[in-house]
Amino acid sequence: MARKDVDVPSEDVVDKAKKDSATRRGPFARIALFIRQVINELKKVVTPTRKELFSYTGVVLVFVVIMMALVSGLDTVFGIVVGYVFGNGPTGS
Repeated sequence: MARKDVDVPSEDVVDKAKKDSATRRGPFARIALFIRQVINELKKVVTPTRKELFSYTGVVLVFVVIMMALVSGLDTVFGIVVGYVFGNGPTGS
């Protein structure tokens, strides 16, 4: 995925971050900085449209059904194999 210019830190941002890390902050200043950083990250979040949301939900549900079928099939096959190995024959469940 191509990186956006916003994702690449500019030189002044890097210098400011280095200078900020060199200074010692009090506990309340660190909490305030953390909250500001959280808010800035939350502003970058893009919410999906209704169409995208239904599409993503459908993809997840289809994937879950396929995985359930795969695990169930493997469980049945392994159960039959274990039944033969231990001499009970195929299990009736």
